[in-house]
Amino acid sequence: MTDPNAIQPSALDQLPDRDPEETAEWQASLDAVAKAAGPHRAAYLMRRTLERAEGAGIALPKLLETDYVNTIPTAAEPAVDGDEEMEARITAWNRWNAAAMVTRGSKYGVGGHIATFASAAWLYETGFNHFFRGKESDGSGDQLYIQGHASPGIYARAFLDGRISEEQLDNFRREAGGNGLPSYPHPRRLPWLWEFPTVSMGLGPLSAIYQARFNRYLTNRGIKDTSGSHVWAFLGDGEMDEPESTAALALAAREELDNLTFVINCNLQRLDGPVRANFKIVQELEAQFRGAGWNVIKTLWGTAWDELFQLDTTGALVRRLREVPDAQIQTYQTRSADYIREDFFGKDPALVEMAKLLSDDKILECFHVSRGGHEPRKVYAAYKAALAHKGAPTVILAQTVKGHTLGEGFASKNANHQMKKLTVDEFKAMRDRLCLPIKDSDFVDGVVPYGHPGAGSPEVRYLQERRAALGGPAPARRVHPVAPLPAPAEKAFTAFDKGSGSQKVATTMAFVRLVKDLVRDKETGKRWVPIVPDEARTFGMESLFPSLGIYSPKGQTYEPVDRDQLMYYKEAKNGQILNEGITEAGSMADFIAAATSYATHGEPMIPFYIFYSMFGWQRTADQMWQLGDQLGRGFLVGATAGRTTLTGEGLQHADGHSPVIAATNPAALTYDPAFAYEVAAIVKDGLRRMYGETAPGEDPDVFYYLTVYNEPLPQPAKPAVPGIDEGIVKGLYRFNTAESAGLSVPANAPRIQLLGSGTAIHWALDAQRKLAEEWGVAADVWSATSWSELRRDAMEADEALLRGEERVPFVRRALAGAEGPVLAVSDYMRQVPDQIAQWVEQDWSSLGADGFGLSDTREAARRHFGVDAESIVVASLAQLARRGEIKATSLKEAREKYGL
Repeated sequence: MTDPNAIQPSALDQLPDRDPEETAEWQASLDAVAKAAGPHRAAYLMRRTLERAEGAGIALPKLLETDYVNTIPTAAEPAVDGDEEMEARITAWNRWNAAAMVTRGSKYGVGGHIATFASAAWLYETGFNHFFRGKESDGSGDQLYIQGHASPGIYARAFLDGRISEEQLDNFRREAGGNGLPSYPHPRRLPWLWEFPTVSMGLGPLSAIYQARFNRYLTNRGIKDTSGSHVWAFLGDGEMDEPESTAALALAAREELDNLTFVINCNLQRLDGPVRANFKIVQELEAQFRGAGWNVIKTLWGTAWDELFQLDTTGALVRRLREVPDAQIQTYQTRSADYIREDFFGKDPALVEMAKLLSDDKILECFHVSRGGHEPRKVYAAYKAALAHKGAPTVILAQTVKGHTLGEGFASKNANHQMKKLTVDEFKAMRDRLCLPIKDSDFVDGVVPYGHPGAGSPEVRYLQERRAALGGPAPARRVHPVAPLPAPAEKAFTAFDKGSGSQKVATTMAFVRLVKDLVRDKETGKRWVPIVPDEARTFGMESLFPSLGIYSPKGQTYEPVDRDQLMYYKEAKNGQILNEGITEAGSMADFIAAATSYATHGEPMIPFYIFYSMFGWQRTADQMWQLGDQLGRGFLVGATAGRTTLTGEGLQHADGHSPVIAATNPAALTYDPAFAYEVAAIVKDGLRRMYGETAPGEDPDVFYYLTVYNEPLPQPAKPAVPGIDEGIVKGLYRFNTAESAGLSVPANAPRIQLLGSGTAIHWALDAQRKLAEEWGVAADVWSATSWSELRRDAMEADEALLRGEERVPFVRRALAGAEGPVLAVSDYMRQVPDQIAQWVEQDWSSLGADGFGLSDTREAARRHFGVDAESIVVASLAQLARRGEIKATSLKEAREKYGL
């Protein structure tokens, strides 16, 4: 922790003091009040003085803001520990190759971004040369969230380092050939380099906060000491408009995550124009972060400004900088010295006099290029101060020029985000600006060459030596070899095989009971990470509170109100449950950090995130995609699932479509189990596939999505059906026939196959009885545990056929020989079961809960959507009537009988 009484560097140190004696008297008066009357009285007087100043019209920054100057004055900057000239040459090569690869790729029309890295080059290079820890020491290193649009610069550095070839640079954004580079940080596409997908703006900062928190979680739970890891998140000032970017700032400060640094590249531009045209984004962000409890470091101006601040004896310069809006700052970067003299300095007599002392070249240097983010000494000072600060996360607000060094055609232009290439002449001017040894003759047929000083050059040796000292290459993703986790005891999974008898058990509760047994496992129990967004009691998880504890880095500093109860609210520093409050986005960020710990830290963790199903994929599907892109593993559990199961809650809580959204994610294995033993079988297989012995051809980098229900119903015993476990995992098995259900049907009775998933199978079973007893129809009932897995298998069979391989889809094999038509039903829209219709040989029809939900009883809701047992009976009779197997009059009679 920093000493709160120690005098810290102040932005005021940047400004000349025209009367130091008077300043000392004011400070002495404050010290005297604090000593005589206490710090609270001193603080009170200071606030009243600030109020008086504001009332009198004296211009002062708000309490949460400092002046528009650097936090660390030039005199306080530490010496850079390295060869600054060598690092400048390395950065020049990287700038060149980043621009070259995008320009060369432009002929294919694949796009790319040049200006972002051009503005942020020193923000990255300083970190790579001095701060970012690699993974070759403890296996974790630092976690780097790279700004997506800056990826060409990271590729350029990897090229200089010999990690990427020239051929790969030439295949930037062209991956189909197998030797290309993805457009942005994509771990699934380049898993040895990228750890975190970040270009879906807003998810990077949110994930970085929860990653830093999860690092502490691992340490506090004794899983792994991550105290040496630091999380660095590189962000754009425009990206901070995303609500996810600032959603968890208070969490980071509250939990004192000083293992986290945000570096916000404030080039004042977003995609279409200025970030805050009429305002100041740096000041806004400073207030926002300070208000949330962060340490804020502003790195705004380069050393060229020192002379101007020394001349500012009246404070007029600082006042003017505070009032000029960002869009005008951008304009100054493209205008002449005369324009700046008139528009900036001409507004105040004191500034007019100051400008007389400045040459045109000096004015242009200050306003065109001299920014704190472009000077490695200032960036180095900011990074070093960030790592030294204890007790709070740090944000560095670094001001830069978008398109810096690319030439006048790029710098600060509103359209530069869409500009994908430089001309040959612009490259030659850039070469001269960067002092690179590239000859005119190297431009063959107008194609810009890549530049490299040679594998044995001083630049490459220096780069590699710096990285070796810091623990190896960065960024880098490493999956360290670890033994498969041992399978939990079989009894945890077989506990549901006998059924629940007359006891009614919801599948949500069955899942929770299963997890309670699994977390007790001596080998793997500690690796479970239960995550819940303030709904643990809804899902019956409160019994886990005292046994597992709710994670809190401060432990429990109070006596809980329910301490005398068996299931009291227990927080603990080594608590296992992550109860995030009302934030599905935060819970998903937790899940992603835990789901990728096997790679980030070499520690496989087993997260399960349980949530209101309606508030999962609908609300955070972008993060589910991020999870798949990051190769995450774990269990997502959509509880209180279905459109008609959650009584009384109505439209906004009634989930009838999450399996549809989940089916769009290639990494998601979606299951809708009907019975407790199915839940156990699916979880068992998931643990094997993701954490145990993966079968040949199986991809372990998947995650499971289970929908479970809050409707208590008797759980049947597991049928003694051959191959039932395979059917559960693959998505379909026959639960019973009319005969095995003990129903009396004629030998030649019409027959129909009823496919049901989740809670809908109970309606199908009721319909099976009614069809037999009231209409003389035999129905076989099938449990469709996963419509999407059936579809995935069938699509793979289709692909195999194109390759000349004969393969029959599992759904067709399972239903082979089944008599009569097929009627599928679920508590979701018909699109869910209909996704397998084209591979079913029998006549197909389906029922589902399409449309908006509504508040009512389960029975009324199911009748409204036409999915209850009576509706299934009528739909079955309609199928058979169309085939001529029953009389049409029976269908009319059934409608009248059931009120349909």
